[in-house]
Amino acid sequence: MAKSKAKEKNPGEASSRSPLVAPAGDVTVSTPAPVAEGVVAKKRGRQPGHPPRRGKKLRNLLANLKTRMAKEGQQPLKKAITLLKQVKRAKFNETVEVHMSLGVDTTQADQLIRGSVALPHGIGKSVRVAIFCQGENQTIARKAGADFVGGDELIKKVQDENWMDFDVALATQDMMAKVIRLGKVLGPRGLMPTPKAGTVVPTGGDVAAAVKDFKAGKVEYRTDKGGNIHAGVGKIDFEDDKLAENITVFVNQIRNAKPVGVRGNYVLSITVAGTMTPGIPVSV
Repeated sequence: MAKSKAKEKNPGEASSRSPLVAPAGDVTVSTPAPVAEGVVAKKRGRQPGHPPRRGKKLRNLLANLKTRMAKEGQQPLKKAITLLKQVKRAKFNETVEVHMSLGVDTTQADQLIRGSVALPHGIGKSVRVAIFCQGENQTIARKAGADFVGGDELIKKVQDENWMDFDVALATQDMMAKVIRLGKVLGPRGLMPTPKAGTVVPTGGDVAAAVKDFKAGKVEYRTDKGGNIHAGVGKIDFEDDKLAENITVFVNQIRNAKPVGVRGNYVLSITVAGTMTPGIPVSV
């Protein structure tokens, strides 16, 4: 009976079907892949969207504040403002925000709420106003304090350079046929002028008054998909009475904007909060 002869293999060679095995005693050293010129190797660390881990002291502080807020429950507005200043922990001057949960159906177009309101004491920061207008309105807007004034050239700058170094965009009615082309650029950032938000000055309207209102602290608002409205209404270092007046004016504006089709409770809850503070429920 003939015996098949095994093919002799070179120890340094490997079969195409079997992995390469280093001889005993040898150490396999993995060589890192070369990095192309001009490419900076990524550093391992905190990834976008993942906040840094909170320290034990901060976790305990936030837990205690949360427990305290739960015990306090809903508060009258002035007491809520006092409490808000007591729980302030940030070193910077925080913005005070109002969050309102409304009983509206956002799938119905007639129940979407959008507009603007001039706060009596402003919002505590300078607002950069850009206005698209032409002719005499440009001179009027500049005298009223508008930061950026222009017509076709300003539209071209926004469209071609994606320039948006402003907080509020206004437009006169006669410019809207051209400004409408900026919808894809300004719309996603909430900067598109619209009549509902009061950022379109009608024909014959007062351009100077519109500019001055927004420079002084006129606040825009709109419902989100969950039927909530959020807006900044001042700074935490405002006097209590001034903050209370700003909040009252804002809340009354939203209450007066109640759509006809809403049934049942309209304002479900009101919460005030600072940039870095827990929310404090306000009695409706």
